[in-house]
Amino acid sequence: MFKYIIKRFFMAILTIWIIATLTFILMMSIPGSPFNDVSDKTSNEAVQENLEAHFNLDQPPVIQYVYYLKSIATFDFGPSIKKPNDTVNELLGRGFPISFELGILSIIVALISGIALGVLAALKHNKIIDYMAMTIAVLGISIPNFVLATLLIQQLAVNLNILPVATWKSPAHMVLPTIALATGPMAIIARLTRSSMLEVLTQDYIKMARAKGLSPYKVIIKHALKNALMPVVTILGTLLAGVLTGTFVIEKIFAIPGMGQYFVQSINERDYPVIMGTTVFYSAFLILMLFLVDITYGILDPRIKIHDEKGD
Repeated sequence: MFKYIIKRFFMAILTIWIIATLTFILMMSIPGSPFNDVSDKTSNEAVQENLEAHFNLDQPPVIQYVYYLKSIATFDFGPSIKKPNDTVNELLGRGFPISFELGILSIIVALISGIALGVLAALKHNKIIDYMAMTIAVLGISIPNFVLATLLIQQLAVNLNILPVATWKSPAHMVLPTIALATGPMAIIARLTRSSMLEVLTQDYIKMARAKGLSPYKVIIKHALKNALMPVVTILGTLLAGVLTGTFVIEKIFAIPGMGQYFVQSINERDYPVIMGTTVFYSAFLILMLFLVDITYGILDPRIKIHDEKGD
């Protein structure tokens, strides 16, 4: 186990380095300068050169790349170009907790509703409840979250005036963005839980448990559900990555002051430190989540042995 963790750790570091390098190359390949839109008072060439020198943009790309790697190693991404009073670390500290809260709420809602829907569909296989549950799942997969967000705003916030539509001030403000972000993962979890549950219910040990006279509740919850959820655990890391990166779009639609707001603005304004800082930070966080899910999967399922044989 220890060797496996060390191996995965170095693979994670390599992955982060590749992502950071690609991000740097893409930023350098964009023509122009983030200071092209400075006001007339500061648009002279001398001021622009001073600004570029302040942010090391006057250095050769190799030197800029070294500074960039140093900022990653020390987790100090420097000041924002367009928000000189804020550092990238301050923006991350201000926006990430909100984005993380939205993502975790969405994952919790997706897990609870998706598992419940999948189990119900499996227990009522080929009945009206099964068809209804899978119809909901298909719609959840088919409708993009930004389209669903727009529909929710139009119907529940504008037409019916049931829920507030923007910002992140109270639990009521969290309902619509959470639903919009959780519906897609919920549908995937529901379909996967249903198919896995149907397979598990045909296994001999389930028949044996029923033959012993165990209550349906114990058979389903204690014996069947645990094994049926293993495929869900397998894709949980991927779903979590999709949800946390999907918050950027939802935050923009619902005017939530999370990292999505800063990231979208930084792209439009070509704020290099914010773009590269948020990209590396989110990449590192998502890689960590995938690593933890992978370890958890090996712990939960005793049939899986984590070892270091050649070819693994």
